[in-house]
Amino acid sequence: MTQQQTAIFGGGCFWCLEAVFQDLRGVSAVLSGYMGGHLASPSYEQVCGKSTGHAEVVRIEFDSAVIRYDRLLDVFFAIHDPTTPDRQGNDVGPQYRSVIFALSAAQLTSARGKIAAVAKQWSSPIVTQLIATFDEVGQPITDTEARFWPAEAEHHNYFKRNPSQSYCAFVVAPKVMKARSAFAALMAER
Repeated sequence: MTQQQTAIFGGGCFWCLEAVFQDLRGVSAVLSGYMGGHLASPSYEQVCGKSTGHAEVVRIEFDSAVIRYDRLLDVFFAIHDPTTPDRQGNDVGPQYRSVIFALSAAQLTSARGKIAAVAKQWSSPIVTQLIATFDEVGQPITDTEARFWPAEAEHHNYFKRNPSQSYCAFVVAPKVMKARSAFAALMAER
């Protein structure tokens, strides 16, 4: 019996996150987008302008009977540096911040626990933002900052469509290989 759920993470360029999470068993869809900003329906250019407040994120649809949310968090923290504010490698700006958008109280609790556990593994403080997208009674918050905005179509499946593009070859591919090695048991058959 499938138990479809959604997770939303930001940790640098969404092309990297999308490519890694698409490889996981139990993940049915990954969509790049923007979240956490004040502008409705932002464009890539607006987000890269660093004034909208959005982070590049991925929305992950997954079957929790196959892969648990906390395992997604394990992968998330393994493929990016959660100690660098507004930066991942050479990608600099608020759109590249480390952020988890919790969609339920259970996700919020799980993410808090994972952040505390990960903090023990790093010598620098964890700067990952944890943002609840629901109110005190569990209802979704509907303001612009709590809404997921899909990225433009050219950003969807970017690594799969452009594996030899220089950014993909030098930044995305190593993250994908690292995840495939570290989480081999979670990978879907290709």
